[in-house]
Amino acid sequence: MNRIDKTFKKSKKILSIYFSAGYPRIGDTMPILKRLQESGVDMIEIGMPFSDPLADGPVIQKSSNIALKNGMTSMNLFKQLERAREEIKIPLIIMGYFNPIMRFGVEKFCEKCNQVGIDGLIIPDLPLEIYQKSYQSIFKKNGLYKIFLITPQTSGERINLIDSASNGFIYMVSSSSVTGTRERFEDEQINYFKRIKKMRLKNPTLVGFGVSNSETFKLACENSNGAIIGSAFIKFLEQNDLNKINYFVSKIKGK
Repeated sequence: MNRIDKTFKKSKKILSIYFSAGYPRIGDTMPILKRLQESGVDMIEIGMPFSDPLADGPVIQKSSNIALKNGMTSMNLFKQLERAREEIKIPLIIMGYFNPIMRFGVEKFCEKCNQVGIDGLIIPDLPLEIYQKSYQSIFKKNGLYKIFLITPQTSGERINLIDSASNGFIYMVSSSSVTGTRERFEDEQINYFKRIKKMRLKNPTLVGFGVSNSETFKLACENSNGAIIGSAFIKFLEQNDLNKINYFVSKIKGK
């Protein structure tokens, strides 16, 4: 069984943390993974830095640019993760854009993911239809889940189509804007969460974009299986030592 499925079977109120590989420093990827796992995070999304991140807000864009300047590449990331599974037992997902994966070679990229123990990929600019037509067999061969995103503007028909073709979970984008932190969710967003909950999808859902504190995390968990936090964590890394990651996670969980 994929580690993502195991996590959703045994846990409620899933907390997934996103960070940019190679940020703040090139060698921080493994130390951050270890500290997040020690802090009780359920799942980790490793951001693959890209020079033109269309869906990313200023915080993630900045961290991505710094990581690229630090020398982070896809191959460097795979080298850093070569022995990750000796210590990291929770699900690891790579999130990035399709252009670097194409340049690397999709089959070669998926094989590398398999070798280092990646459980799934989130690729916002790889549509369902193209994935199914050209790449699904490669993902399956390498035991990788392709995680799809939905937004408040995604039609019910499209959501059901994505749900039927998905494994792992569905990434429920909280708004149609780019990533970033918010102090609270508006009524419109909460109504969207409730609408998706009523659809009783076969896949679990995680809310992303705008989850930044214990209040937004709690609201996300009331209407989904948990939440993904990215910008707020990257801001924290910008201002704090890695040894304080446990403090960040405990605050989000309201402990």
